[in-house]
Amino acid sequence: MKYLFAVAMVASAVVGFTEAASAAGGCGPGWYRGPYGGCQPMAGRVVVAPAPIVVAPAPVVVVPRARVCPYGFRWYAGRCRPF
Repeated sequence: MKYLFAVAMVASAVVGFTEAASAAGGCGPGWYRGPYGGCQPMAGRVVVAPAPIVVAPAPVVVVPRARVCPYGFRWYAGRCRPF
């Protein structure tokens, strides 16, 4: 049983290190962390960011809700409770 536990620990450590290495410091593929912590493109590669897509917001319509609880009850603490 202890061998199985040891194999599981080694496997989780290997997966943890490979995931951290593929993240490239949080900058993404083709970028790296510079000396002051900023993301900089790798040498020899020019990475152009896509243009942002701007969408106009939809109008907000507020509709009054119908009565939630029957008469003689009130909404309290997440459910209908009697007065």
